[in-house]
Amino acid sequence: MTESPAPAAAPGTPGLPMVVRADGLPARVRVHEVGPRDGLQNEKTVVPTEVKAEFVRRLAAAGLTTVEATSFVRPEWVPQLADAEQLFPMLDDLREAGTDLPVLVPNARGLDRALALGARHVAVFASATETFARRNLNRTVAESLAMFEPVVTRAKAEGLRVRGYLSMCFGDPWEGPAPEAQVVQVATALHTMGCDELSLGDTIGVATPGQVGSLLRALHAAGVGPGSLAVHFHDTYGQALSNTLAALQHGVTVVDASAGGLGGCPYARSATGNLATEDLVWMLHGLGIDTGTDLGALVATSDWLAGRLGRPSPSRTVRALSHQE
Repeated sequence: MTESPAPAAAPGTPGLPMVVRADGLPARVRVHEVGPRDGLQNEKTVVPTEVKAEFVRRLAAAGLTTVEATSFVRPEWVPQLADAEQLFPMLDDLREAGTDLPVLVPNARGLDRALALGARHVAVFASATETFARRNLNRTVAESLAMFEPVVTRAKAEGLRVRGYLSMCFGDPWEGPAPEAQVVQVATALHTMGCDELSLGDTIGVATPGQVGSLLRALHAAGVGPGSLAVHFHDTYGQALSNTLAALQHGVTVVDASAGGLGGCPYARSATGNLATEDLVWMLHGLGIDTGTDLGALVATSDWLAGRLGRPSPSRTVRALSHQE
């Protein structure tokens, strides 16, 4: 497949967002784009493989250097991503050109499948709470960590970069607030196991900025500093950008986001969409923080995908700049 041309930039408002720097913030943030995996896995209908590949290509053309491509899970678990073996080779030229294309691997079999296709960056998916661990992985927290350890060890031995997702870091729909000490314990276990980066997930979107700051301080005290962390916020209560700003103020420089605000969690009904990449980039650019991305091209990409999904984008920035109704 030939590489797609960069999408035409969506029209914007001249001079906006105005750039006003704030003290204590990083000069650059890396956006970890999760739309093709975490976003599309929550769709009711299966998106054609060719559309997924084009989506990834347009995101890369818009300047995103890390685009999570797919998940090597059993098809009956997440049928929307059952085409991983077909999709990933279609993106070989992007990987060769330097785009980082992480893939989710739930177990040793998933790692085998990813390695067979030349993946160089994988992620495991853990839970900070027992109920979600049982519902999502059919294991206790301790059992899931025991399952991940040989996966991480082998991936590192193969020279792969490993990310650890940690869900329910701020609250669980069945258990309520997540005890901070419990979150720190599981995060520390993943860090010690060898995960290069931990993504702290507010899976149901209940976190507030004070809670974010408290957890980041606790993790730092436990030896897991901001240089090893990313944040992954959902916008259920409209707090995703506020929580992101709090994380930036505590030194975090990697933020997960999903183009157009796609996604949720198929195992947690109260989880609404991810933080929209365009909304994040609007805020970061307004703060003078470099992301390396073209906001207009991102908006055009999400507008294009919304047309193929048959509904408007949930992103406020996409709606504003593309004049969606």
